[in-house]
Amino acid sequence: MNTTSVKPRSAKSSSGTAATASLSQRALAYQGFRQQIIDARILPGQFVSQRELMEMLEMPLAAVRELIPRLEAAGLIKTVPQRGLQIATVDMKLIRNAWQVRTMIEREAVINFCRVVNQSSINELIESHEAILKRALASTPDDALERDAQSVDWGLHDQMVDAIGNEILSEIYRVNSLHVRLIRYDAQSMRPVQVVPAMEEHLGFLRALAAGDHERALANMMQHIEQSKHRVLEGMFGLEREA
Repeated sequence: MNTTSVKPRSAKSSSGTAATASLSQRALAYQGFRQQIIDARILPGQFVSQRELMEMLEMPLAAVRELIPRLEAAGLIKTVPQRGLQIATVDMKLIRNAWQVRTMIEREAVINFCRVVNQSSINELIESHEAILKRALASTPDDALERDAQSVDWGLHDQMVDAIGNEILSEIYRVNSLHVRLIRYDAQSMRPVQVVPAMEEHLGFLRALAAGDHERALANMMQHIEQSKHRVLEGMFGLEREA
């Protein structure tokens, strides 16, 4: 009688599979945490427990525990004895630091984007921004406007940074953008009025880009980033300009 022998999986193979699964769970947990911030389900200064994070992210406790050091290293949370995990609080220092990082990275991103983007892509970006602006100026309520506007807004910035082709830089930018989003969500009074100026400023950049005026495009984007900071400062602290 013929028998078929089955070779046992090597310890090396098994450990490699386990490591891959663990890495995958950590990545999923991080993406889940990021989406919680984007959707404003996690707010600045909020306290959460590991078990609450498990429920929010729908991930096992092991994945959450492995996620925490990454979030702490990124400055997105801190452990407070006898209180639990606290989401980063928003203050003037965080605003200045976050926008300084954003300005440094996006300046290089815009310079590169001017060189590599094609006219077809620019036209598509202009169309998507004009569509959001039209919805924002309409008299009828639009419950999906803010979500869609953020997707178009941040989509442009992410696209420009990713076009550099530097994964390390893209990761730094993504982490910093979470700080910026926490700040934006803390400025509750400014959220309804941010869409129109943001879309208009983006369109100024894109139209300069379409015209081949790269110097004006860079100036417009840098002005947009600065104006976005001022809108947050006005909303949170009633400041017309940075002290």
